[in-house]
Amino acid sequence: MPGAGTMGARFPASLRPMPERAAADRIELGADAVTTDRGRHGAAQLVFDDPVSAALLRSQYDNMLSCIRCGLCLSVCPTYQISFAEEEGPRGRIAMARALTEGHLPLTADLEQHSQTCLLCDACTAICPAGVRMEPLGTIMREVFERSRPRTRKARLVRWLVFHRLFADMRRFRGVCRLGALYQRSGAQALLRRSGLLRLLRVAELERLTPRFRSRFLVPKGQRWRPAGREPNRRVGLFAGCIMSTAFADTDRATARMLARSGAEVVAVAGQGCCGALHVHNGEADGARALARRNIDAFERSGVEPIVVNAAGCGSTLKNYGHLLEDDPAYADRARAFAARVRDLSEELVAEKLPAPPASTEERVVTLQEPCHLAHAQRIREAPRQLLRAVPGLRLQEMDEPALCCGSAGVYNVVHRAQADTLLARKIANIEASGAPVVATANPGCHLQLQAGLHAAGLQVEVKHIADLLDEAYGGATAGDVVEEGPA
Repeated sequence: MPGAGTMGARFPASLRPMPERAAADRIELGADAVTTDRGRHGAAQLVFDDPVSAALLRSQYDNMLSCIRCGLCLSVCPTYQISFAEEEGPRGRIAMARALTEGHLPLTADLEQHSQTCLLCDACTAICPAGVRMEPLGTIMREVFERSRPRTRKARLVRWLVFHRLFADMRRFRGVCRLGALYQRSGAQALLRRSGLLRLLRVAELERLTPRFRSRFLVPKGQRWRPAGREPNRRVGLFAGCIMSTAFADTDRATARMLARSGAEVVAVAGQGCCGALHVHNGEADGARALARRNIDAFERSGVEPIVVNAAGCGSTLKNYGHLLEDDPAYADRARAFAARVRDLSEELVAEKLPAPPASTEERVVTLQEPCHLAHAQRIREAPRQLLRAVPGLRLQEMDEPALCCGSAGVYNVVHRAQADTLLARKIANIEASGAPVVATANPGCHLQLQAGLHAAGLQVEVKHIADLLDEAYGGATAGDVVEEGPA
């Protein structure tokens, strides 16, 4: 396999190990110096003047050492598959992180670039025979980069606006989304697209990824959905999400109806907010922890048991709250209890045995695109297929590489466009080859990425969330089998 041999030959010069330095030349960290005595290199000084960064890297050192360098991860890593470069695969990234931790590599721009191009899709984690967990290592590295690498004033401002203002407050987030809806409905979007101004300003590619705001938002205020004509068998909390409750609000409502059809009373728990996934994946762990605490508080007050989520990225993050808050004495146990209650929509519906949908004479062919954080991070692959195959008249046509990342990965398709576009082109080719007129998915980022790619390719293929396909099969909002109560 290309790149499966030794790493040294494939590393750029700036990433090759530094020569051993004399003790007098080492950068001393005083009381915060960290010495490692494991691995074939023997003792090495951790070259960081920030004790927090040193502690962060040290927390992942055993994880790094778990890598046996077998190369199995290279067979599933998207960035390795499109580059065949060792430093663009998990094995190379782990080697660089370990060399940084042991003091054999400096923190260079090249090292950061190769680490940042990881999609954090967890495909490597799912296949690793040694149990290396790539996502926590990748997120820790990004936290270290944010602490150790200077950013321009403009970059700091953008990050503050996005992570500390926009996603930190759902009222503010919904306000910005309402401005987006006005931009679309007023005709300004169509005018700017025709004028060429967006291309001139170099924002056309970014603008094409913005979602359509077609319906009223779902603002969680304790709304309830229950099955008509029978007593609910359980109380379920709906995690509404930030993008899902605004751009995909109707999908949230379809999700609630499907849960009610399975026998649940569904509650849109008040006080919840963003899950923190974008924060975690962009080195803003403190902001993610603040959001996690808010969500834990909100759902604890509600008294619901399972917490059901319909977005793969959100679900993976919610299930990881125990790790995120493991060092918080006030929340560690509560976070683990919260995470244990989280269920993806598909696994909840399969476990609770939905009633048979109405018969249908309409035949539909659907192909399935598996979001990385559903297939790899949560290891949920069969449940969506089982639900789709149970729909009368629906034929599931498998595509090639259904679980290969589409290139969305949060904001990856914005900051690493070349790699994202290459992955998207591969995904679109697989969708086209399937011949299906509908592609199902279960994550908003994937949904928008696929829509943009299909439109650019001139393909008349519709992207649908699994919840919407299922809800349509049961008659949708007008079927009369679900009662909705509470504020609109």
